Amino acid sequence: MKNQHYRPAISICLAPARGLNLYWLRLLLAGLLLFSLSAPHSVQAAQAQLQIGSKRFTESYILGEILRLKLAPETLAEHRQGLGNTAVVLAALQAGSIDIYPDYTGTINFEVLKHTSPTPLPQMQRELAQLGLGMALPLGFNNSYALAMREPDSQRLGIRRISDLLRAPQLRLALSPEFFGRNDGWPALAQRYALPQQPRVLENGIAYEALAKQQVDLIDVYATSSQIGKYGLRVLIDDLAYFPRYDAVLLYRLDLPSRYPQAWASLQSLQGAISDTQMRVMNAQAELQGQTFSAVAAAFLATASAPGAAPVLAADAALPVALTSQPAAPAASLLQRLFDEKFWTLSWQHLTLVFVSVALACVVAVPLGILAAYRPALRQLVMGSVGVLQTVPALALLTILIALLGQIGLLPALLALFVYALLPIVRNSCTGILQVPGGLRAAGLALGLNKWQRLRYIELPLALPTILAGIKTAAVLNVGSATIAAFIGAGGYGERIVIGLAINDQNMMLAGAIPAAALALLTQLLFELAEKKLPGYR
Repeated sequence: MKNQHYRPAISICLAPARGLNLYWLRLLLAGLLLFSLSAPHSVQAAQAQLQIGSKRFTESYILGEILRLKLAPETLAEHRQGLGNTAVVLAALQAGSIDIYPDYTGTINFEVLKHTSPTPLPQMQRELAQLGLGMALPLGFNNSYALAMREPDSQRLGIRRISDLLRAPQLRLALSPEFFGRNDGWPALAQRYALPQQPRVLENGIAYEALAKQQVDLIDVYATSSQIGKYGLRVLIDDLAYFPRYDAVLLYRLDLPSRYPQAWASLQSLQGAISDTQMRVMNAQAELQGQTFSAVAAAFLATASAPGAAPVLAADAALPVALTSQPAAPAASLLQRLFDEKFWTLSWQHLTLVFVSVALACVVAVPLGILAAYRPALRQLVMGSVGVLQTVPALALLTILIALLGQIGLLPALLALFVYALLPIVRNSCTGILQVPGGLRAAGLALGLNKWQRLRYIELPLALPTILAGIKTAAVLNVGSATIAAFIGAGGYGERIVIGLAINDQNMMLAGAIPAAALALLTQLLFELAEKKLPGYR
């Protein structure tokens, strides 16, 4: 009772801060409520459909769309585009987040089954069955790796074969991340040919442009790539027969045929239906003519030859030096890319990723920061822990979360962004409490306030500007970090950036980067307006 007559005075003085604090609390709770209402619906919708996955390059996008359109309208299927590299897509398949995706026998043999030499298909199928997976329906084309360079350089240096590279150690190599690190990629190739070059890692879509601009001299390519013809490249002869066959197949969960018998029967007609040339033309339609993946897939299915017309496991054909393609159609403008039919969907997805992750981080990080301020013995442990979490690479963290959660998409993306939002909020919460003048704490003690009352009426209101600054930092950083969520099928503006990288479309990449940057600026502006309304903030 002795401190009751002081409480009204304190409450009146700090009413604006308490009101703002309540406003932010309501905002966070509203965001969490929206998420809790929408997430179950999304999960149920996903479970009701056959889930098709694809990797992060043009050919995989197109094949995924062919599968989706082949199943329509009898089977409702969703195409989870551009989920990432083999490790991410395989984890999604094993976890049941997707049911099927197109892959290649070489990739399955070396990356999934971890063999070090070519393996007979029946043996591969038996080993996959032990993992609950199946491999079937060879699509008819072989998309092996190869090395390519500019034709004028090839003629000038007399390089026609991979072994000729021994005479040119000065050549600058740029290799895709997957080829650089995989078992059947650069390490074994360099050992087989005793190559002296030291490559750099570069996304394949960007590598072609770098080669054309003479920023690099040699890159890895796919045999069915349309870019070989576009840039007039010389594909080097694999004179030591290092590269194995990469026949396109479907990798699926073993229970798929029993769960979706009609869909499985429908997919049988794709066996042997796509030749090397047909796949090369489809890649060109997407990459050189600007057609959408869906349009390319629909055109193929409309004109596809009878099943079995193409040899299923044909012998290797010579790789073309140039590919004659039709004149390119006018590329979609930046404005068309920016405000296409998916703009609002991607915007909502991006806002959900940012807002919900920051809201969850606030619920955990603010109390954690206050605890660190009150307990010096725990302060270093808390700050060190959230600091270490901040240093974990995004793709590594996403891969770990996919393995732990057994799913891809929204949940692992939210948890990753939640982790990255912790440090600025914890740090600023701790700093804000520590910066409260000792005289004010002593005044509260003299008024008879206990530690919880001092925290509520004195310390939190005074620390609120600093705490809010930490939340602002976390929100702005997460707007940019959320683009990485597209690599595991969580959507957002990053989806456009990933697709743009795959097809080397600068307008598509800018259509993802510009709204993300604009959202970051808008987020910062809104927080600054809120900060200016805080009492004592200048």
